[in-house]
Amino acid sequence: MSDDWVGHVIWWHVYPLGFTGAEPEAVAAGEVHHRLGHLEAWLDHLIGLGCNGLALGPVFASGTHGYDTLDHLRIDPRLGDDGDFDALVAACRQRGIRLLLDGVFNHTGRDFAPVRAALDGSGPREWVRWSGEYPYLFEGHDRLITLDHTSPLVRDFVVEVMCHWLERGADGWRLDAAYAVEPEFWAAVLPRVRERFPHAWFAGEMIHGDYGDYVKRSGLDSVTQYELWKAIWSSLNDRNLFELAWALDRHRAWTADFLPLTFLGNHDVTRIASRITDSRHLGHAVALLFFLPGVPSVYYGDELGLHGVKEDRPGGDDAVRPPMPATPGDGDTSLYQRLIGIRRRNPWLTDARISTEGLTNETLAVIAEGRTGQRLSLLLNLGDEPFVHGRPVPPHSWTIE
Repeated sequence: MSDDWVGHVIWWHVYPLGFTGAEPEAVAAGEVHHRLGHLEAWLDHLIGLGCNGLALGPVFASGTHGYDTLDHLRIDPRLGDDGDFDALVAACRQRGIRLLLDGVFNHTGRDFAPVRAALDGSGPREWVRWSGEYPYLFEGHDRLITLDHTSPLVRDFVVEVMCHWLERGADGWRLDAAYAVEPEFWAAVLPRVRERFPHAWFAGEMIHGDYGDYVKRSGLDSVTQYELWKAIWSSLNDRNLFELAWALDRHRAWTADFLPLTFLGNHDVTRIASRITDSRHLGHAVALLFFLPGVPSVYYGDELGLHGVKEDRPGGDDAVRPPMPATPGDGDTSLYQRLIGIRRRNPWLTDARISTEGLTNETLAVIAEGRTGQRLSLLLNLGDEPFVHGRPVPPHSWTIE
């Protein structure tokens, strides 16, 4: 596989515990449910869309939702065991599919062994970040204990975990809650991992903050582009493309230095089909995802038009993390296939330079230019009248020319 694989990858993002219909809490000791194989039946669906990367949510042993890790070196028994993971890696390799794992290294569950020992005084305190005599809780969650990222013990452990699973066949890591970790932690950890795995890719979850500065200081390859995600659905819903144009200016500046991880949905947000208030404008959002520079990711089921609203309550993520049937079925994925096909035929879009023209509340032309003279335009019309920009764009439609 080519060293520049990231420039050609399109991820299909899965939350495995939900996708496979796993129990909401850890199973009894010694009990293993071999569910990772459920994903293998969907790999050809991934390929059929035009994707070539599988981005997995948490697969390591945890207490509940996967982000309260208990053992970073063991597959969650609700999903299977090492043999199931190896089989999934082999199935991906047979199809040329890259594999991205979800690393939860900002915090762990209370029962992660070194954390439990630090809390009860039987082990080194420097595993845990303390606030006086109390452990620092991640975003106030009593079961999520923040690690001490200045500790050599923590740094050495994260290097060990990353290298273990890269050796087992992963191609990179999504780093959960990177926005809560000082970038100097990654700057200390990543060079040690890259010594052994120079072609691995590392993308940090950044919900807020200075993306460019964080990438520069941390040494990460990429961060999640939440700002663009919000601008896409918000500008379409409000028919205010000035908001989108402003976000595109910032996106253009960042893509000059790194390739952000772009998306319309993930395991933490309301699905795009539910978020867009006028279904006539759903295609505009999908067109933007695959037209704009960056590394695109499709959240499982979005390509099938699934709906789901995230709610701020216990179990409020369930609607956006549903179980999926044994096989893909006959859902209509033509919109995604068409737009991914355009991206595949124009791979230069990954790092294209973008500009805007024809901006009004309801109309916008996004111009993409490649490094060797390529040029395409995405024309968006949210209004009730045609938009003319070289050619007429009918009301509530989009076109790429």
